[in-house]
Amino acid sequence: MKINTKATNITITPSISEYVDKKLDTLDKFFRGIEDVLVNVEVGKTTRHHKSGDIFKAEIHISANGEEYYANAETEDLYASIDKVKDEIVRELTSKRKKALRVFR
Repeated sequence: MKINTKATNITITPSISEYVDKKLDTLDKFFRGIEDVLVNVEVGKTTRHHKSGDIFKAEIHISANGEEYYANAETEDLYASIDKVKDEIVRELTSKRKKALRVFR
């Protein structure tokens, strides 16, 4: 699994990069036996004009075995955005797997 991390309107610190890698390591179980898995992660601030503070976003786009998966999240904390988007992509991958099992049965 190859992970590409991109930052928008912020700089990627080693702690952010390490946190993203740690959270996405749990996705390996969904792609057993598939070698060409590309995970594009984008983290950053949405805009600079919010009056109530900074709004951070996180997006995950996965290309694996000819299929595409996408999730995004926006919160007031960067790490919370990463957690939320990871949960959304896990939910999408799990529902896809369960749907395939139902069709198989």
